[in-house]
Amino acid sequence: MIASRSIAEVAYDEYITRLRAQPNSDPGFLIQRIVPQPQDEPLAEHLRRVDIYKAWLDSFRPLAADVVAELNHYYDVLLTYNSNAIEGNTLTQSETEMVLEKGITVAGKPLVDHLEVIGHKDALDYVRELATGDTPIRAMEIRDIHKLIMMRQDARDAGAYRTLDVKAAGTEHVYPAHFLLPEQMHAFVMWLHSRETAALHPAEFASAAHYKLVCIHPFKDGNGRTARLLMNLILLRAGYTTAFIPAGLRSFYLDTLIHAQEHDDDLDRLTKLVALSVRMSLSIYLATLATAASSRGRGLAFYEAMLAAMEETP
Repeated sequence: MIASRSIAEVAYDEYITRLRAQPNSDPGFLIQRIVPQPQDEPLAEHLRRVDIYKAWLDSFRPLAADVVAELNHYYDVLLTYNSNAIEGNTLTQSETEMVLEKGITVAGKPLVDHLEVIGHKDALDYVRELATGDTPIRAMEIRDIHKLIMMRQDARDAGAYRTLDVKAAGTEHVYPAHFLLPEQMHAFVMWLHSRETAALHPAEFASAAHYKLVCIHPFKDGNGRTARLLMNLILLRAGYTTAFIPAGLRSFYLDTLIHAQEHDDDLDRLTKLVALSVRMSLSIYLATLATAASSRGRGLAFYEAMLAAMEETP
């Protein structure tokens, strides 16, 4: 006797059948077609669309171990490459992958660029470990993230607060005096666990935490990379995927930070960019999950939306 199929299994089978018949109906295209990128719309609309993607991701839970492993491997490269490139690292994405997978150096590229790749990967592994536990995010954890990022390049300052006063390049923003950093970081950690942050959308919380840490600028170097990994720790703990700011948007990204510093901490532009980054990441996850054999019987909400879109696609 042939076992009956569940509704979710039927939806998966129909989706795969239609993909075979319509080669252009790839998951990424369909996702963008259903929920197009908002343009000059309120932040609330950007966050609403993030919620749609998140609900689709949740419909696949629990995620299969093989899918998680594959996506983590993919993001080891993607997140490391983009975050380092924003800071001036000259390795390409394919070269970053070579360093991570084969441990070889790329001829003609500075040694420090290779060390930045390895350090960022070490810190990313630590962030994933923190995300699965219930250890509170304290100054110690933030300093440990920084330590892993910088240890191979500058062991003396890795994980240590700066001892000089600095000013933001190209702006009038002045970072806190170095002797104020312990109390500034204490206040920041208290804010991380406050009622204010509990009321924020996870993308808003991640964006604000990233911005506040950048503005405190507690370390001599590596502040941006540390802040972006903290952003990802917050997203992961809220059930989201890791997200990256594309290196191609470096100028726009830096402009959003400068805008906030010069306009009374107006985070609207930065949070919209973070929301876009979260959506891009969720889209990549969903596109991978959609065709995985282990997804059969899961993801009903996602497949129903995709099948409806396929009906409308010429």
